[in-house]
Amino acid sequence: MSGILAGKRVLITGVLMESSIAFHTARLAQEQGAEIILTAFPRPTLTERIAKKLPRPVKVIELDVTNGEHLGSLADVVREELGGLDGVVHSIGFAPQDALGGNFLNTPFESVATAMHVSAYSLKALTMACLPLMQEGGSVVGLTFDAQYAWPQYDWMGPAKAALEATSRYIARDLGKQNIRCNLISAGPIGSMAAKSIPGFSELADVWNHRSPLEWDVADPEPAGRGVVALLSDWFPKTTGEIVHVDGGLHAIGA
Repeated sequence: MSGILAGKRVLITGVLMESSIAFHTARLAQEQGAEIILTAFPRPTLTERIAKKLPRPVKVIELDVTNGEHLGSLADVVREELGGLDGVVHSIGFAPQDALGGNFLNTPFESVATAMHVSAYSLKALTMACLPLMQEGGSVVGLTFDAQYAWPQYDWMGPAKAALEATSRYIARDLGKQNIRCNLISAGPIGSMAAKSIPGFSELADVWNHRSPLEWDVADPEPAGRGVVALLSDWFPKTTGEIVHVDGGLHAIGA
């Protein structure tokens, strides 16, 4: 099969809904020639149902990125299915409800620690779990929400994304010698399951209605998915530690 990912083997996390960036990344990756495998948590059966809407059948494996046993067995499970990996997509983020929605000053550390573990540290944990499968190098791509700013209602997910962005740079530094690139897509707001968990999401998304140079559609995850697929491909062979904005250009515009 032809396409910019022809012959590539890619692990994709975070396919929970058809409206997610991860789902559209998976669809586009298959259309561009990749073999893919999906991970899911806490409900693999949900991902299996959504995966039936992809162009080709795909295996779904359970993976809790905070579970050492899951991470320890990941390479063996993926190797049996695909033989190895050329790309990894990190589309994972979570914060307890008391860490969102305007509660920033009152959030307990336990909730902050959970947000940091799942949303930021997991990029390193997942990358290292997959490292034995990327003997010829590869591309790790994560998803962020521009951590330069304090967004309405986003609260502790903001610092968690800032930690994710820093983690990506350090992975790029330490794994470059193994020809492994690590980059992030900074997408505009998308009406995904993650968005639905943010109280006041519509207030945050409304910023794009007033400041984005290009018209932004919260119901269209495909532009961000295209960005992920591009970074997985060989068209960015010397790009690492980068954050590519797929946000309609809002990041470049002042108030």
